[in-house]
Amino acid sequence: QVQLVESGGGLVQPGGSLRLSCAASGRIFSINAMGWYRQAPGKQREFIAGITSGGTTTYADSVKGRFLISRDSAKNTVYLQMNSLEPEDTAVYYCNAQQTGPVVMTYWGKGTLVAVSS
Repeated sequence: QVQLVESGGGLVQPGGSLRLSCAASGRIFSINAMGWYRQAPGKQREFIAGITSGGTTTYADSVKGRFLISRDSAKNTVYLQMNSLEPEDTAVYYCNAQQTGPVVMTYWGKGTLVAVSS
């Protein structure tokens, strides 16, 4: 299995920046893609950004141009650089990994809270 641990969340003022990290462990050799989702109070969990094993990135329109996803393959870690944060970005952010094999598995971290408020 794959274990995911997020870190880097916290309280930040509007316009500020945060960098989230997601460290993967376990059967990481079979991970095809990793990404970030978020869930705000009263809303469904939504896709934010993803990156494939080949380095292809995808962003939700709501964060395009403000957030950047990257990876450090040697450290088995994916990052989410969040700039120009807005109160609407307040949510619990979850790391996600897709594992390929005889059965495709999806793994989730426990989440890290990002609160954007003055």
